[in-house]
Amino acid sequence: MEMFDTHAHLNWREDYKEDIDAVLTNAKNEGVKHIMLASSTIEDSEISLQLRKMKQDCGVKLSCMVGVHPETAQTFDEEAKYRLEEWLKHKDELGIVAVGEIGMDYHYDDASPVHEATAFIYQMGLAYRYDLPAVIHERDACEDTLFILRSLHEQHVLREVPGVLHCFSGSPETAEILLKMGFYLGFDGPITFKNARKAPDVIRMCPIDRLLVETDSPYMAPVPHRGHRNEPAYVRYVVEEMARIKEIPAEEMARITTENARRLFGKDT
Repeated sequence: MEMFDTHAHLNWREDYKEDIDAVLTNAKNEGVKHIMLASSTIEDSEISLQLRKMKQDCGVKLSCMVGVHPETAQTFDEEAKYRLEEWLKHKDELGIVAVGEIGMDYHYDDASPVHEATAFIYQMGLAYRYDLPAVIHERDACEDTLFILRSLHEQHVLREVPGVLHCFSGSPETAEILLKMGFYLGFDGPITFKNARKAPDVIRMCPIDRLLVETDSPYMAPVPHRGHRNEPAYVRYVVEEMARIKEIPAEEMARITTENARRLFGKDT
C-alpha cells in the first residue's frame, strides 16, 4: 500500500531531533512514498527547505510548503513577505509545491483577526501569482474564512483548483461550498476517534477524487496511537478509516488519495 502524507511538521526539531532518521525509515517501511513538510513560520519554512535538502536519499520523497500560520500572523511583516517571495521565485529547485499553512484561527488570541486576515489574504495572493495550491488552516473562524475565500473567488484571484482545507472539521454544508470553489479536503487522526461526528458525514458526501490523507505530525495521532507523538507512518490508520467510511478496500483508498495529492501538488510530486 503506497501512501502520501500531505501534511507533517517534521521541521519541529524539538519533536524529532533525536530520531528523525528513524521516523523517515518507519514511514518508508509502512509504504509512505511522499511526505509534504508543513510550515507555520518563516523560521520553520526555512528548516523544511533544509530538511528536504539534507534527506533527499532517505527513501521517501519530501516536498515543502512555505507560509505563516494564523497563530503567528503578528510576525507577518515586510521581512516575511520578502523571504516568501524569494523562495517562491525558486520554487521548483527548492521543492516548494504549496503555500501554507495559512488561514484563520480564532481558537486562541495569539494574533488579532485583522493580523490574521491580512496575512491570509496576502499569502493567498502569493499562491495565485506563483500558481501554487494553498494549504488552509481554519479553526473556529469558518464564517470569516469563507467570506475571504468567496471574495477572492468573486474577484477571480483564486486558482481553478485553489488548494486544500487541511484537517477539515467543518460541516457537510461548508464542505459543499468549498468543493464548489474547487478545494480538496484533508483528513487526519481525529477521524479514527470514537467521538468523530461531522468528519465521517463529510467524507461520505465528498467526491472521492477530492479527498487527501495527512497526519499533521506531531499532533493528533490516530487510534491506536492516540495520546502519543504522531508520525507519517501512522497515516495508514487514516487511510484505513477513510476506506471503511467509503466502503472500499484500503489499498484502493491509498491509491486514490495518492493520485489526488499528485494532481493537486503537481504530477512530479
